[in-house]
Amino acid sequence: MNHSYIAGTGSYVPEKIITNFTLEKMIDTSDEWIRTRTGILERRIAQENETTSDLSIKAALSAIEDAKITSGDLDLIITATVTPDMVFPSSSCMIQKNIGAHKAAAFDVAAACSGFIYALNVGDQLIKSGQYKTVMVLGADTLTKIIDWTDRNTCILFGDGAGAVILKSTQEDRGIYSTHLYTDGTLGELLEVRSLRPTSEETLTNRLHYISMKGNELFKVAIKAMTEAIQDVTRSNGIPIDAVDFFIFHQANIRIIQAVAQRLNIPENKIPLTIQKYGNTSTASMPITLDELNKAGKIQPGNTVCFAAFGGGLTWASSLLKW
Repeated sequence: MNHSYIAGTGSYVPEKIITNFTLEKMIDTSDEWIRTRTGILERRIAQENETTSDLSIKAALSAIEDAKITSGDLDLIITATVTPDMVFPSSSCMIQKNIGAHKAAAFDVAAACSGFIYALNVGDQLIKSGQYKTVMVLGADTLTKIIDWTDRNTCILFGDGAGAVILKSTQEDRGIYSTHLYTDGTLGELLEVRSLRPTSEETLTNRLHYISMKGNELFKVAIKAMTEAIQDVTRSNGIPIDAVDFFIFHQANIRIIQAVAQRLNIPENKIPLTIQKYGNTSTASMPITLDELNKAGKIQPGNTVCFAAFGGGLTWASSLLKW
């Protein structure tokens, strides 16, 4: 039976930093207010001419090097993003061209902050089916390009970044056990960007081109959804929660992560965090966190890793794998 395992990781964040103290000068907020409610100290911001695929290309090349393969070895590129460079071609097509992955098929997946797990599942299933042997999965977003810098409820949260993993086929008993995907479209209005229409006086007045979020309601849904998703994926594979070595959460809000951990009795040392440095980088947050864990040498062969995320849609997801 074919299995897919993560053979390499990579990530990239822009150079520009905006700290909480910078935001104090822009809007009615404070470093203390942001820190205590979100866990964020600073975030990285893409330059005006820096696109999602620009960040992704650097993450992709890092992952390729880590996996000890070449771009020509890739059979498929899947990018999870809600901020593509353009309507079409997809960001994956731009990445394919610029890294020289001449034989790779390429397409994007849109599931907001859950997108990386959604894309990971697609890559995993295509490897398990035998159709492909080597797949790159990326999570990348430049959400700061679509946030309202006058809205203190959202502009304090988001940063830009990209993360990538290389999935390879193996006959060994390791890799991705299973992935669980969930959606509730009736809750879509809790987190949305309302318009792709051409800019007009109406769309600008109503702030339709920017992220809109009902934070208090989303907070409650996210805790319940991720808790149940982790329970589902561990139960279905017969692996107790306390046997999992690392839980890589979508880095949205430290209080959400802590609430899920408390409900499931997960100790802090099993939860790597990057939210303090990068903010909420949407679907990039999990592969960025995984890459930092991997490059620091903290994750070892045989370790069990659980991903969990929620995002606009509403979508949420979990995945369990053996490193």
